[in-house]
Amino acid sequence: MHPKIFSKRFVPIFSIQLHFAWIVLLVVIVGSLGRPQETAALPFKRDEPQETLVGIDVLAQRGFDILQGKRVGLITNQTGINREGRSTIDILFNAPGVKLVSLYSPEHGIRGTEEREGIPDTVDIRTGLPVYSLYGKVRRPTEEMLQNVDVLIYDIQDVGARYYTYTTTMAYAMEEAARRRIPFVILDRPNPIRGDIVEGDMLVDSLRSFVGYFSIPARYGLTIGELARYYNDVGHIGADLIIIPMKGWKRSMWFDETKLPWVNPSPNIRTLTQAILYSSLCPLEATNLSVGRGTDMPFEVYGAPYLNGKALADSMNASYFAGAHFYPIEFTPAASTFKGEKCYGVRIEVTNRNIIRPAEILVKLAQAIHKQSSTWEYHSPGFERLLGSPTLIHALDQNECPCTTIAKFQERDEEFMKTREKYLLYK
Repeated sequence: MHPKIFSKRFVPIFSIQLHFAWIVLLVVIVGSLGRPQETAALPFKRDEPQETLVGIDVLAQRGFDILQGKRVGLITNQTGINREGRSTIDILFNAPGVKLVSLYSPEHGIRGTEEREGIPDTVDIRTGLPVYSLYGKVRRPTEEMLQNVDVLIYDIQDVGARYYTYTTTMAYAMEEAARRRIPFVILDRPNPIRGDIVEGDMLVDSLRSFVGYFSIPARYGLTIGELARYYNDVGHIGADLIIIPMKGWKRSMWFDETKLPWVNPSPNIRTLTQAILYSSLCPLEATNLSVGRGTDMPFEVYGAPYLNGKALADSMNASYFAGAHFYPIEFTPAASTFKGEKCYGVRIEVTNRNIIRPAEILVKLAQAIHKQSSTWEYHSPGFERLLGSPTLIHALDQNECPCTTIAKFQERDEEFMKTREKYLLYK
């Protein structure tokens, strides 16, 4: 092409394009100032749930190194699965170099469907292994159950509440393993209701039982591995404790942010919402009040034939605002308390799970029911045992302001937060 033609027709166009490119570059540079920069060190992509690997996933990645040549006993149930949904039983049974010799089941049995006392020993159909019940004639593994075991493993999904009996089963098994110098391995799992929120009353030593073994709040904000570390030290168990930690989990995560499959941990905890409410409201089932067992909404509805649901809902909505709304409801439980009787009460809708505090709801709901009806029977050993201390019962007797009771809970919880710090495995 002729040089003069080029200079007349193309240079101006090229010049305009060049100036435009400089302007775009300048806008990009200015716009990026003050904006957080992505780096390879950031553990999460913004606005995307983090994929979490639980203990069994991590152990498999490591080639089951700590189990090579060992005879293994496994405490588990239907929640013991990897992130693809494969059973820990099957994984360990087929793991090279590992000999799985026995299984142990907690409350509700190896499949998590039993709702009765005295669950018998069975045999696992798929593997032919014996399944020893730790919720039957005994609640601790016996000498006979452990005689062929070199390593005892625990892999059960918790719900983050003190009175959930799986954690006591873990503590009992740790004690028995320590007596026999059998290493105790925890395949860690998320606290489904977050690991950075602690609330509810602390357990006092005089009320220790199968529904509360060591002094922790109702909602303790620890993973099962962290709780085992706490128990081992504070309870002076002295187990040879090995934790296989998770990857990709942090304390502020809810279970549904992990991308892990949800499995009902027990028959009446069917959703994450129910787990949240259960964490502090479960004690009410030890009174003459239905907590929704025998309905499609266990731990989401609370009522009795003697209550006025509308008045109760109005009272709660006037006194509690953080992340929940209360609706009057009528329901007829098909099981448990007031089976076959029409109950009147409230349904709790969780409107913001990040700010809801079920322990505060417990105190205010108990006060509201107490004021409305003298038929409510809250003086029971079971209620006090689940609460963990007599604090709320005394408050009801004295018509104490709910804010005073809640402040007492919070003071004890703050002390626990300091104590638990050295047992944490995750940020």
